Amino acid sequence: MKIGRILILALLAFPFVLSGQTVRKELPELEFARFDLNKIIFLGDSSAFEKAFSKMDAALLSGSGNFRIMHIGGSHVQGGTLTRRFRNNLLALGDGIDGGRGMVFPFTAAKTNTPSSYRSRYEGEWEATKNIKRDLPRRLGLTGMAVTTSDSTASVKIVLKARNATSADPDFWFDRMDILGYASGGERFPVVVLETGDTLRGTRVEERSCWSYLLPEPMDSVKVAVAGKGGELTLTGIYLDNPSPGISVTGIGVNGAAVPSYLRCEDLERDLRMVNPDLVIFAIGINDATGKDFTQEDFIAKYKTLVARVRSVNPDCALLFVTNNDSYKRVRRRVYAVNRNGLEVQEAFFRLCQDCGGGYWDLFGIMGGLESMKKWEEAGLARRDKIHFTDEGYTIIGDLLFNAFMAKYIEHLRRRTWPV
Repeated sequence: MKIGRILILALLAFPFVLSGQTVRKELPELEFARFDLNKIIFLGDSSAFEKAFSKMDAALLSGSGNFRIMHIGGSHVQGGTLTRRFRNNLLALGDGIDGGRGMVFPFTAAKTNTPSSYRSRYEGEWEATKNIKRDLPRRLGLTGMAVTTSDSTASVKIVLKARNATSADPDFWFDRMDILGYASGGERFPVVVLETGDTLRGTRVEERSCWSYLLPEPMDSVKVAVAGKGGELTLTGIYLDNPSPGISVTGIGVNGAAVPSYLRCEDLERDLRMVNPDLVIFAIGINDATGKDFTQEDFIAKYKTLVARVRSVNPDCALLFVTNNDSYKRVRRRVYAVNRNGLEVQEAFFRLCQDCGGGYWDLFGIMGGLESMKKWEEAGLARRDKIHFTDEGYTIIGDLLFNAFMAKYIEHLRRRTWPV
């Protein structure tokens, strides 16, 4: 493929240069940060990454197959700006490499914020279940959330248009979808409401606990309504796909989620088979480290259980462990103390990477280490709670992750033997 050959030669001869444009994202100068540490470190066997990068080769260089990434965490991921930036940077590497939008959720129906990369709306009465609760009244899947209704007028809508969209935001479309969930106590089921006002009934697939739909034409938004009588309908996710080869990045995030939150999701493995990630970016941990009873050993043990569940679905899945950002604990109104558990978690992720294999990306060290969050706040890059970043801060972190990821990908390209 001509475009693929041009890309290979450009990346091999001039690292981070593609079609006359720099691939490396420019970063602001922050004296308090350690951008020199921005690299992914492999501890032990890196063969899973080589397999993942080979799938990226096929999608990017020859226009075949799919390279699927899943980014999982708490509010940093639910907010969506970090994941959105990383995804946009990857899709900007070539034209027409959108491999499907992946898993989304109608967050507004759960009375919480939708990731910035798309929009959701709802009508009627819905009741939310989130994996942050210890006692769950309903089964949850990979998204860690569910919305339930017995209201025959209820509906949800997903619009694949980013909030405050710019020219950097790709146009996404899909012509097939799966609505994950189940009915109880009656005959409720979801229907897709088309622009014409007609409704489309899906095929129930019990082994995946979903209703599957083939749409009459490509769409960039979808409305799901409730049909049938009696009982409740519970939605646990919506998977949007298209037949095109390419790259997809699915963000899985729940505000306040910790590692045990995802361990409570009984149907996590079932939904993982649908997403089928080649690379999982593990960024759960900020909420684990805020409690007084935090211990490194307990954190590592629970994380290993989650990793084992992911690998039970795809043993060859590449893993990238992201350390927590530096953070502070609120002591009283307007008084914060640095969270020293950040140092414990930094070491815990290093040990996890050693024990489980994979990549290690030290966000804690890159942003400047202990007490650096206050400096990010003073620079307008973090919020006053000293846990979350501003949109500009998340954008910088997304660019840092992309630069580190592409550096490793180019190393992979240099190791490959290319046909003459």
